[in-house]
Amino acid sequence: MGLAEAVLAAVSSAVIKCSATEMLEMKEMVQKELDNKPSEFMSAKQESGETATSTTLQNTEHKQQQEETEDQKSTRHFSKRPKKRTTRAAQRLKKVYADRQYASNVITLTIKKMEELGTFSSLTDANEREKAKKNKFFDILIREEKGKKEIKALQKQLQDVKKQTDNDLQNRDKVIDHLKDKLQETTAKLNTESNYMKKNTDLQIQLTQKKCSSAEDALEKEIQNLRSKIDEEIHLHMETDNFLTQQYEKVKEKLEYWMEKYKKDTAAKDEELDDLRALKAENLETMQRFAKECLMFQATIIIDRTEKEDKRKQREREALELKSAVKVKGSKAEAVLLQQQLGANNLFHRLCTGRKQPKESGWCVVAQAKDKACSFAGAHSELAAGCSFEMVNERGAASLLQVSLHR
Repeated sequence: MGLAEAVLAAVSSAVIKCSATEMLEMKEMVQKELDNKPSEFMSAKQESGETATSTTLQNTEHKQQQEETEDQKSTRHFSKRPKKRTTRAAQRLKKVYADRQYASNVITLTIKKMEELGTFSSLTDANEREKAKKNKFFDILIREEKGKKEIKALQKQLQDVKKQTDNDLQNRDKVIDHLKDKLQETTAKLNTESNYMKKNTDLQIQLTQKKCSSAEDALEKEIQNLRSKIDEEIHLHMETDNFLTQQYEKVKEKLEYWMEKYKKDTAAKDEELDDLRALKAENLETMQRFAKECLMFQATIIIDRTEKEDKRKQREREALELKSAVKVKGSKAEAVLLQQQLGANNLFHRLCTGRKQPKESGWCVVAQAKDKACSFAGAHSELAAGCSFEMVNERGAASLLQVSLHR
């Protein structure tokens, strides 16, 4: 019994723990509420007594939350909302009665178990349940505070967003007003431009119509002129056609005449060609005869040349013999002969070049020089004749070859 009394005292002290000012306020409010609504108070008392055992834990949680929230609200809004004080006091009073009832029920249960079993496990269980509920309640409060902070942050963000949206809306309104002004200006400009363009197009249409009418008149005149020119061209074409047909007939007659003349001329030219071919054959025969004669002349010239060469060699031999004889005779005769020989050579050179002979030279020296010059001239003429004959012979042979090739 002593333990039960101690527990009851602790519970009652924990339940009724509040400040003096709050108790006074609560008493005043409760008195007013009881005066005003006694039936509601009695019904709340009966309900709390009936459902104390089943819903004690839920009531304590809700009541504690309501007390805290109501205390905060009452301290903040006490001056602003005096009409709600009575309802809050009644709620607090209901809460106090419910807590007392819960404590009395717990105490009675513990007393019964202590009498029956001698243990107070129900009290510890109730205490643990209360602690768990308090822990849950504190967790809820912590989450609530976090939620409030988040709500405040979100409210600030919302305010910032609202401000930004307001600024954006104001800017948009300004832009819209500016665009409206521009639209009005552009519409006015477009109207003026459209009016100007209409007037301009009307003027252009009138000018083009005038130009087209003048151009049509000019084209009609050109068409008439072209028609007259076409008629003239047709007339001229007919005349030229007649003239050309007449000329064609004349040219045709001339062509027939010239074709006949061509045939006659070709026949005459064929006869002339036959005559020329016969003449060519005769000339070829004569050329062959002349070639034979030239060959005979060449043979005779060669024979004559060999004979003269033999004579020259004989004279040289005789001269050598004479020189040897002169050497044998003596120095005087040798000197005379040498002088005569030198004089003859000099005179021969002068006669060949066409210069005059000296007056002091003797008749013997002059005669020797003339004989020598005549022999030299004869040899030169023979050589020239032989060369000319050889050239003629070569030409004749070439002509003969050409004739043979032609045949």
